[in-house]
Amino acid sequence: MLLFSLDPDCPFARALSAELDEPLAPLEDRGFEDGEHKIRPLVDPRGHDVYVIASLHGGPQQSPHDKLFQLLIFTATLREHGAGRVTAVVPYLAYARKDRQTKPHDPVTLRYIAQLFEAVGVGQVIVLEAHNLSAFQNAFRCLTMHLQAHEAFDAVVQELVGNGPLAVASPDPGGVKRAQLWRESLEHRLLRPVGFAMVDKRRSAGLVSSSHLVAGDVDGMTVLLLDDLIASGETMKHAADALRHQGAQRVIACAAHGLFTGSAPEMLAAASVDQLLVTDSVPPFRLSPDGPVRRKLRIVSAVPLFARAIRDCRVDLPG
Repeated sequence: MLLFSLDPDCPFARALSAELDEPLAPLEDRGFEDGEHKIRPLVDPRGHDVYVIASLHGGPQQSPHDKLFQLLIFTATLREHGAGRVTAVVPYLAYARKDRQTKPHDPVTLRYIAQLFEAVGVGQVIVLEAHNLSAFQNAFRCLTMHLQAHEAFDAVVQELVGNGPLAVASPDPGGVKRAQLWRESLEHRLLRPVGFAMVDKRRSAGLVSSSHLVAGDVDGMTVLLLDDLIASGETMKHAADALRHQGAQRVIACAAHGLFTGSAPEMLAAASVDQLLVTDSVPPFRLSPDGPVRRKLRIVSAVPLFARAIRDCRVDLPG
């Protein structure tokens, strides 16, 4: 087995390396004055089961496009030099939100990403909480492993919510299955009933409605409001407002990926959002270290989920 990280200084990659007790294999990433890069492994990949860590979120130095292209050319290089199998370990998968056509001539970027991965020889993809699981599984023809963020959150829920009445809510109809799976998991783990609710999110001209349409009883409960990601925070804020309007005592906004773009610091500072829970798939570099949102934020590591997935799928390839 060989484990590479396209960003060797990435805390997630270092933590995964430690969890697996597998050192990060060395690579050369040489930049040229015009912005092009040459990336190559500094160990022979021939015959190895290779894992490449690359979270495809935008960052202070690199865009999602930069990271995606580097992953593609590095995978192609590994395959050209005899790697037995290459698995893309992708905590955050860019372009997964556009998984169907909703307007004339729309792109379906999730499918295009899958085609690019397959074209360069990716044999397997491990991701955390894809936007739409069915679309993700149908887009890729190679092996896929989909990890659920609620499995990371389970370990801290008891500490956060105590023994009071509890419910899991989806901020929109599209996330109902995700929230239901967590509700069932929590009932099994906590050995007590857990309620369910859904907020009916409406959009008009790209804006989220502030209407208070909630299906389910949340009166007097702590509500775990679960989504795959938080970008601008608008969806979470309006859903939290609706839940509090219906009597929720506390709302804990939970998401696999905390992008925190645009107006997120203002939206999530709202009193209706009591606490934030995200994984370490994306570092919270867009949030001010001493701002009100950072004081609400708790980051739970998804590294154990990825380590378990890699242990389960690693293979000894013939030499």
